[in-house]
Amino acid sequence: MSKICEITGKKASVGNNVSHSKRRTKRKFNVNLHRKKFYWVEQDMWIELLVSAHALRTINKIGLNAALKRAEAEGNLDFKNITILSL
Repeated sequence: MSKICEITGKKASVGNNVSHSKRRTKRKFNVNLHRKKFYWVEQDMWIELLVSAHALRTINKIGLNAALKRAEAEGNLDFKNITILSL
């Protein structure tokens, strides 16, 4: 399982740990991901998505159907890979 948000396309970035003496060591900044279940009203089914906290706010703001369409247009989501829980 890759650590990439299915809605926004966010993924881990690289940076530095900086100690008190200003020594720098590489580190990863992971995305705040959650596996969430959503009811997709237009298709009358439950789906499961791996989404970031930012994507949850986007879904609340514009709706699930619009967020899925936007994610597909940006190339972040392929409808073949959506986990369908029940029809």
